[in-house]
Amino acid sequence: MTLGIVTISFNQAQYLQEAIDSVRLANPASLRYVIVDPGSKDGSRDIIERNLQRFSKTILEPDKGPTDGLNKGFAACDADILGYLNSDDRFVPGALDWVHRYFTEHPEVDVLLGAIRIIDEKGRPRLRGRAPDPLDLTKFVHRACFFWQQGTFFRRSAYLKTKGFNPASKVFWDGELVLDMVLAGARVGYTNTILGDFRIYPGSITGSLSQRKQWDVESAWFQERIAKHGHRLLTPAEERRARLLYKFNPIRHLRCAFGIHLPPAA
Repeated sequence: MTLGIVTISFNQAQYLQEAIDSVRLANPASLRYVIVDPGSKDGSRDIIERNLQRFSKTILEPDKGPTDGLNKGFAACDADILGYLNSDDRFVPGALDWVHRYFTEHPEVDVLLGAIRIIDEKGRPRLRGRAPDPLDLTKFVHRACFFWQQGTFFRRSAYLKTKGFNPASKVFWDGELVLDMVLAGARVGYTNTILGDFRIYPGSITGSLSQRKQWDVESAWFQERIAKHGHRLLTPAEERRARLLYKFNPIRHLRCAFGIHLPPAA
């Protein structure tokens, strides 16, 4: 079984080497690693050049944005299990070996949702991790259920049942892909094991307040999509209640507080 990772890179040289170094598997022959860079001008291309032996393929051509780059990257990555890593994030040591073993031992699972840590621009983690919620599509489209891209992996067979990443998506393309896979019949597994580090800082998409309105737009797309599949949507009052219950759910906070840290890599 092979595991494939796609990294999309664009003018984040200060974090890129750390991201590349985190993509490791004990058996390198089982790893496919594709990097996509549409034209960085900050030294990222030099870092990619120095690490050419690490990549199965490099895609260094203009694209139409992150979703287009991801679609190109996954089209060039013929692994059995897939995941992706933004160039300002990183996997924790041992994560990919854990993921490879998980899918080998759980043939019934198509999509794995794992836990993550949130780190700042200097790589300092917050005290509490973030564990994935059991996926409830109604709560998800109303933003009362969350999972995290840095801890998400899926079988290529599940990915191929979708149209790939939505080119119109600007902020929620990761969640939208999982939504599409589940609507296509993918079976989901969960772990509180911390698999990745999610870097949030003023220059990141999540750290930018200017993207909040776009979240509203894309959430509306998701609501329309699940409604067509027969799922009931929440009223505004029900949505407010669901978000409040999510925010103050003690079980969720305990799961996040006691995320399982992988042992250091040998």
